[in-house]
Amino acid sequence: MSDSPGGTVPHCYRHPDRETYISCQRCGRPICPDCMTQASVGFHCPECVREWRSRSRAPRTVYGGRLASRSSAVTMTLIAVNVAVFLIAAVTGGGDGRFTQLLALTPDASSLPDGWGIEGVAQGAYWQLLTSTFLHLGILHLGLNMFALWIFGPFMESQLGRWRYLSLYLVSGLAGSVTAYLFASGPTFPPVWQPTLGASGAIFGLFGATLLVLVKQKRNISQLLLLLGLNLLLTFTVPNISWQGHIGGLLAGLAMGAGFVYAPRRQRQLLGVLLVVAMLALLTALTLAKTASLT
Repeated sequence: MSDSPGGTVPHCYRHPDRETYISCQRCGRPICPDCMTQASVGFHCPECVREWRSRSRAPRTVYGGRLASRSSAVTMTLIAVNVAVFLIAAVTGGGDGRFTQLLALTPDASSLPDGWGIEGVAQGAYWQLLTSTFLHLGILHLGLNMFALWIFGPFMESQLGRWRYLSLYLVSGLAGSVTAYLFASGPTFPPVWQPTLGASGAIFGLFGATLLVLVKQKRNISQLLLLLGLNLLLTFTVPNISWQGHIGGLLAGLAMGAGFVYAPRRQRQLLGVLLVVAMLALLTALTLAKTASLT
C-alpha cells in the first residue's frame, strides 16, 4: 500500500528528511511545520512569504513617510554624531583645539595672525558651513539642542520619511551657517574672524517644518508657537547667540516644510528632490557671492 498516488511519501522541499502531507497554498510545494507560515487560507512556504512581502507596499503617511517600527533611526544617529563630535572636541583641546578650529565656522580668517594657522570659509574651508552644525563646546548648549531634536525628530521622521527628514535637518543647518556667513562683517558684530557653531539652525528648521505639518493636520499649534516665540526671544536677548543662524534655519525649515507637506501626492518624490536641489543651489550661490565680496 503506497502513501501517495505516486507511491512515495511527500517530503519537505527544504528539509528532505522530513515527511509531510501539508503543501504551500500558493505554490503547492510540500512544507514541514518549521517552514509553515499561517495565512488567511492554509499555509505558505518561506519563498512565497518573501515574494509577497517584497511586492506589498509599506503603508505611508500623507507626506510620504513609511510607517516603520524604527521611525527614529535617523534621529538617534544624528544625536549620536553630535555627541561624538562634542566628545572629540572636548578631548582635543576644546575651543582652542585644532579639531574645533577645523570644524567651526570661521567666515574669514585672513585678519588673524599667521601663526594661528586657521582657515576660514573665505579661504576655501567650505566644509565648515556643514561641520559647524555638529559642533558644540558647552554641555548645556549640546543638551538643549539634543533634547529638542529628541522631542521633535521622531515625529518629523515618521511623517516625512527618512530621506526627507534628513534633508530637512541638513539643509536647515546649512542655511543657518550660510546666513551667519552672509551677515559676518568686521569690525562690527559678528566680526569675520569670530567662529560660529551649533545645531541650532537645524533645530529651528525642525520647528518651522513641524509647524506646517501641524497646520496641515489642523492640530493645536499654540504650544509650538509659544516654544518658538520663547526661543526667538532668547535669540535676540541673550548675548553671543547667532540670531543669523537661527533665522536662516527657521526660514529654510519653513520653505522645505511647505514643499514637502503641500506637494501633490503623484509628484511628491520628484518635487521633493527638486526642492532639495534648488535649496542647495541657492545656498551655494549666496556663499560664493559672499566669498567674492570678502576676497
